[in-house]
Amino acid sequence: MASSILKNVLSHLLYKVVLPIVALGFSLSAHAAEPLTIGYSDWPGWVAWQVAIDKGWFKAANLNVKFEWFDYSASMDAFTAGKIDAVFMTNGDTLVTGAGGGRSKMILITDYSNGNDMIIAKPGIKTLTDLKGKKVSVEVGLVEHLLLRNGMKKAGMKAGDIDIVNAKTNEMPQMLASPDISAVGAWEPIAGQARKAVPGSKAIYTSADEPGLIYDVLAVNPASAKEHRAEWLKVVKMWNKVVAYIEDPKTQPDAVKIMAARSGVSPAEYLPLLKGTKLLTLEEGKKIYVKANGYRSLYGSTEIANTFNWYNKAYGLSQNVSSYIDPSFTNDQ
Repeated sequence: MASSILKNVLSHLLYKVVLPIVALGFSLSAHAAEPLTIGYSDWPGWVAWQVAIDKGWFKAANLNVKFEWFDYSASMDAFTAGKIDAVFMTNGDTLVTGAGGGRSKMILITDYSNGNDMIIAKPGIKTLTDLKGKKVSVEVGLVEHLLLRNGMKKAGMKAGDIDIVNAKTNEMPQMLASPDISAVGAWEPIAGQARKAVPGSKAIYTSADEPGLIYDVLAVNPASAKEHRAEWLKVVKMWNKVVAYIEDPKTQPDAVKIMAARSGVSPAEYLPLLKGTKLLTLEEGKKIYVKANGYRSLYGSTEIANTFNWYNKAYGLSQNVSSYIDPSFTNDQ
């Protein structure tokens, strides 16, 4: 009788105490196994991460990270919808997604565009002023639109001097080939595809004319940045290893081969694209994270983008730029 009572007591303890603890352990283990998800798209400063993926550096660093490939605007949509933890964007576009509900923190500056963003015009058009009275296709409210408007302003042109036609950036090769479009805005390698679509077309204005206008960043959901700070610090730290592998003459051919394969072009076609993207080490990024006006600061550059976005009705309320920027992940390296 006593042994029966003892058996019942132990059985009761098993269900009430031991099993819940075991279940909790499994739950925590499953939660810990969920990877950090990062959306990336076809831009050299972001395709660069393919090197770390293919080389197995994340696994070696004990980092559970999953990269998901998108068209650029689709990656921002996925981030805004909460389907991924982080996304690579331009600094100005973080404000657009943030105003639409996808708030983020810019924790890493990967590069600045140094010629790979461009306005491409059909044969016979040599300058922006030659576009007066013509149709130009850009993705309205995003980075090429900003590049175009800044170039027009420097050329003494008014917004109404050209007719803007909105289209997705990945559609620009087809847009340039259409008979009523005189120029398009795109970045490499899509810009190269546009030039191939219309033989004789060429870039008449590029981001090399305004370095610092377009910074490219890793933007992370604020909750994920806080909850998984240790993991994100490791991701940021790995960036220097990626940059070194790409820029070292001994390993650059392998890096370019990896990047070209991800973009679906040959290494020979991809190599020139590196010149138009200034990859920034963490040490260089720290200098850009310093608060200042103008293009040499992420704060100043993003404030310029904020003014542009608000003026062009990309969102209704001016954004608090500083709330989007977190230099601590870079500065703590």
